[in-house]
Amino acid sequence: MSARHVPVLVEAVVHGLADRGREGLIIVDGTVGGGGHAKALAERIGPGGRVIGLDRDPAMLELARREVAGLPVTLFHAAYRQIGEVLDELQLQQVDGILLDLGLSSDQLAWSERGFSFAVDGPLDMRFDSESGGPTAADLVASSSEFELARIFHEYGEERFSRRIARRIVENRRASPIATTSALADLVRRCVPRAKHAGAIDPATRVFQALRIAVNDELAGLDFVLERLAGFLAPEGRAAVISFHSLEDRRVKWAFRNDPRLTVLTKKPVTALAQEMAVNPRARSAKLRVVERCPNQSSSSAAR
Repeated sequence: MSARHVPVLVEAVVHGLADRGREGLIIVDGTVGGGGHAKALAERIGPGGRVIGLDRDPAMLELARREVAGLPVTLFHAAYRQIGEVLDELQLQQVDGILLDLGLSSDQLAWSERGFSFAVDGPLDMRFDSESGGPTAADLVASSSEFELARIFHEYGEERFSRRIARRIVENRRASPIATTSALADLVRRCVPRAKHAGAIDPATRVFQALRIAVNDELAGLDFVLERLAGFLAPEGRAAVISFHSLEDRRVKWAFRNDPRLTVLTKKPVTALAQEMAVNPRARSAKLRVVERCPNQSSSSAAR
């Protein structure tokens, strides 16, 4: 199992978090994935520095271990909303930097057994931590009411045809369960008017995004950590967040602008240059926002 994910906006992340004219920085990568960002940061932070990498997905942590071997990186099987618990375990009050890359890894998409992508057929799972025992996407599709399914697709996927898709799911599951990625994707495509198929985005994209967000409670986790982010940063510490869709980016933008302890360093989000998009198409939708903890403020951290 080798990593094929290419991290986005690496130089911008390193510049924002590690190129500070200081050595010995401690940086948390709250979504370490295959370890690409963590490796770049660890190579730049200098003697005495350390990267603390977290991920909910045990399979991604295995890839990260190989990627950062020999570098000052410590890995934890934990969600980024558990940053406070990890820092407590390490007896750290605050850190110099925090990175959250909210995108889904290309590796996760490629593993058919994980059920994240309709490009490969597999069980409709979508859990970041498949060992958690929590409900899968198939469970949600099988047990949620028509109203609840429509809400999920509309709220988390911004899907225009959410009600039609939810109604069709409820009708079809009476005859047989919708348990695979292909079965769900085919059903969604049949619900979307043919004229809407001409675009670059597959009609199933928004529904799959919505189910993944619901299964992993992603937005609640993001809100939780954004509320506490400044408290984890030392004075003049920095946080960087890479988002890939408007639901995430709006939350990040609002939280950064409305926390008096933070100074926004990116008046507009940093996006990929044409050269990067040419070799890594998933970088097209990436938006990076960076903030800095104001100096000379109380060092007491928010409730963890």
